[in-house]
Amino acid sequence: MDRDHPIDFTGRAVLVTGGTQGIGAAIARAFLAAGAQVMVCGRRAPASTPSAGGREAVFRAADVRDPAAAGALVVATAELFGHLDVLVNNAGGSPDADAATASPRFVEKVVALNLLAPFYTAQAANLVMREQPDGGSVTNIGSVSAHDPQRGTAAYSAAKAGLLGLTRALALEWAPKVRVNHITAGPVRPPTSTARPDAEDAAAADVIPMRRQAEPDDIARACLWLSSPLSRYVNGADLAVHGGGEIPARQLARTLFSSS
Repeated sequence: MDRDHPIDFTGRAVLVTGGTQGIGAAIARAFLAAGAQVMVCGRRAPASTPSAGGREAVFRAADVRDPAAAGALVVATAELFGHLDVLVNNAGGSPDADAATASPRFVEKVVALNLLAPFYTAQAANLVMREQPDGGSVTNIGSVSAHDPQRGTAAYSAAKAGLLGLTRALALEWAPKVRVNHITAGPVRPPTSTARPDAEDAAAADVIPMRRQAEPDDIARACLWLSSPLSRYVNGADLAVHGGGEIPARQLARTLFSSS
């Protein structure tokens, strides 16, 4: 582990769903850098798995929308590392779709990925963690859409709102052995964005108090804290990692009209 790292996960085992790219890969690298052993999953094998601190994450193909596959993934992780201390339910997302014309199949797939898959994986993880002396921690990666839906996100927003409710319910049922928390993530700049970062931040500065979009590492650091002993009494929490949220449209309108 990096001696300057503020949180030590040496000897800890971590599972990150959807951990092969984007936010998930950043989360996996953060835990690796902190000394953890990390398993990542996805439906297809990546060209390379996340690495940091001289270690590389282990990849296992799994579609966590399938409860049997989610359960097998958790069992394989616990068997490989000898235990499972941290689960980060990161897999999720959805393309925009008009609520009036979205097909039943589309809605089912979005809800399955963003709500049912975290439920299935958390259920399996709880079976392992509750038998361990130190229990475990589950962090669900949510979205500002759960609180403030945007056009084209009806199914996604509903699923993410459900994920927040699920977090609170599981935190109530599984404490004190297993803590369950939620991160409300704001807009995150894709690592491979084709737009210029300064142009993106200039646009974000108009609506986000922190004057920029989140970096994947911002979400990863929040996961480290929620999974560490530093947050040992934090359970059922919704940690906002959105730079202060978007400035309300009515406030922007007042600013616009007052300056005209």
